[in-house]
Amino acid sequence: MTNLIDDLLPTVSVVSEEDFFEISKTFERTEEHLLFIGIRLKAKRDGIPPVCTISWSIPALDIHSMWHPGVERNRAFQIDWGSGFNSRNSSQAPVTALLNLAGRNRMTFAFTDVLNKIEVKAGIHEEDSSFLCSLKLFEEPVPSLEVYEAVLRIDTRDIPYHEALAEVSRWWEGQPGLEPAGVPDAALLPMYSTWYSYHQELTDVALEEECRLAREIGCDTIIVDDGWQTDDNNRGYAFTGDWEVCETKIPDMKAHVDRVHDLGMKYMLWYSVPFVGRKSRVWDIFKDKVLKVEEGLDAGVLDPRFPEVREYLLHIYQQAVTEWGIDGLKLDFVDSFQPRDGELPVEGGGRDYRSIPEAVDRLFTDIMQSLKAIKPDILIEFRQSYIGPLMRKYGNIFRAGDCPNDSIQNRVRTLDLRLLSGDTAVHSDMIMFNPREDTASSAMQFINSLFSVLQISVRLAEIGEEKLAMLRFWTDFSREYSDVLLRGTLSPEHPELLYPLVTASKDNVQVIACYAEMVITPEGAPERLAIVNGTYTDNVVVRWTSDPAVYVAVIKDCRGQVTERLTLELREGLLEVPVPRAGAAILTRLQA
Repeated sequence: MTNLIDDLLPTVSVVSEEDFFEISKTFERTEEHLLFIGIRLKAKRDGIPPVCTISWSIPALDIHSMWHPGVERNRAFQIDWGSGFNSRNSSQAPVTALLNLAGRNRMTFAFTDVLNKIEVKAGIHEEDSSFLCSLKLFEEPVPSLEVYEAVLRIDTRDIPYHEALAEVSRWWEGQPGLEPAGVPDAALLPMYSTWYSYHQELTDVALEEECRLAREIGCDTIIVDDGWQTDDNNRGYAFTGDWEVCETKIPDMKAHVDRVHDLGMKYMLWYSVPFVGRKSRVWDIFKDKVLKVEEGLDAGVLDPRFPEVREYLLHIYQQAVTEWGIDGLKLDFVDSFQPRDGELPVEGGGRDYRSIPEAVDRLFTDIMQSLKAIKPDILIEFRQSYIGPLMRKYGNIFRAGDCPNDSIQNRVRTLDLRLLSGDTAVHSDMIMFNPREDTASSAMQFINSLFSVLQISVRLAEIGEEKLAMLRFWTDFSREYSDVLLRGTLSPEHPELLYPLVTASKDNVQVIACYAEMVITPEGAPERLAIVNGTYTDNVVVRWTSDPAVYVAVIKDCRGQVTERLTLELREGLLEVPVPRAGAAILTRLQA
């Protein structure tokens, strides 16, 4: 394979829009196809740094698809004169992978500055069919600085793209100040969420009954979303900011949480961290300590550079954990901590930080540290797109961004998250479906989210026994194979086709899910092989490439009912296995 490092080295440039920096670069080649470029910018004078761009190019050779944290369903190439995507501590991450149709890495690049806003781009240059790649710094003004240092990592090794991304994740973990938070066992078990099932119309009685049913189908935690803190059910944020319990809904929060605990469930509460509504009691206290006012939300975005803002939020969360006994927090909208476009850093006036990203880092670092001191196994959830390396320090659960009733989007988002999240628990968006939906079709919501922790958000008493049986089966399946699904070696194939075939392997156990009519090829001859049929056909085709082996196969439908028991003699070649749509085949190898 052509060594793309040799092609790109002469093209690496660092350019400032003004003669502001003394610019230096260092190059470290730890392997033939792995390069680290050190960037050092020393300011020649005081002042707001101008935009600075790091750029390089590579020929478009054997590259067919692109991946980055915000790519969603569009894996198409960008153009070099278009816009890329933005990364900052509270949104996305500065990494991009270029790969071929076999899923092999052709170039993956990542950057150590995961705090500040970076525009990341890899676009096709029409004139010579090359990729022009760049990182644009300081487009969002930052306070004056003496020296800026960062490292660009470029990997052109011929390895699976998901291994290249996993190594980026581990590389970030080793950077100073980026050690991820520990992940409690509870973060890896199915949860029940109230958002799609109740929205803001909830009561303690209803929630406790839902917890009883959720516990029976295998959920261990309830996440109580928006609505617990207000009697205004219009889904706005005008009343946000006081964070006091709405007593007409939950008269005694401590007693309510205790009753949920008695049912064997943990309890998490939702908070929209940055928002303070105009109709809240604390508006007059904080109205002059906001970054901006969002007129459509009738709320301001708090400015974390004020110590009083950070202290207030920290006190709110500490109080909830100590006085109510909750087990975790769902912290939302944290990517709203941004300045107005073009706004210059402000100092003084009671602020103890000039940089908004640095103040955000201080806020969430203090939240995690202080809550862990109270409850060592505290659960803190963030949702896409606040999922970068610094967010892994602040929380231990990343949830897929909202995609109600969209099983395919849930698959794409959870697998995108898994590729870059290391051991941080990745959760599905809340699973929902129409109660009148066909049961096998409803099961697709679960099957498409299998390689994440399931979150469920339907009113369990209203879906009928058949769908309850389906829920039990798939939550039981996710628990039984949890170690493989969530901690095994993950191989999501064909990202350019939205991951139609996914394998997880650990300790001689494999789980393979197919989401299109594709041939399944197990790796070796595992002791146990679970094949999940995420298609609308009633069979799967297995290609056997290992030595002959005999398996006992238990075939189950979408509700876990056994439809067939077979003895399969697997030899080199193809074999059709009769797995019902939305069903599974559990194969156990017989010892010779």
